[in-house]
Amino acid sequence: MIVSRRRDDAAPSEIRAETFTGGAWADPRLRAGQDGVTVNDVFFPPTARTDWHRHERGQLLLVAHGLGLAQVDGESPHWIGPGDIVYFPAGEKHWHGAGPATYLLHTAISLGTTEWQEEVTTEQYDDAIRASGPPAG
Repeated sequence: MIVSRRRDDAAPSEIRAETFTGGAWADPRLRAGQDGVTVNDVFFPPTARTDWHRHERGQLLLVAHGLGLAQVDGESPHWIGPGDIVYFPAGEKHWHGAGPATYLLHTAISLGTTEWQEEVTTEQYDDAIRASGPPAG
């Protein structure tokens, strides 16, 4: 058993610039814990997003605040908002991030290693916004 206590208030949030576009921030909740499970609270300002990536054993997103998008490669994007749970099965190439006019806060539970891939370009992001229509809700 691993018990991960609440966030250390003195620890700075981590800027995620290498594999994110737009200056997302993360607060690790469980770092590479048992069996390669990591848990992070991730804050995306408007238009910020991850690069394309996949997880060895999958990923869960627990959306807490704001509105954002999640998209699997080759599929239509989906708006995500408070209370939504997004599950990406093992090996599924995807990205997620904030909408164009709102922030997004989610808890990401990642299982196994993460394989980071290419950046989600501005053109791809704008296409996803157009293709997704108005936010669900």
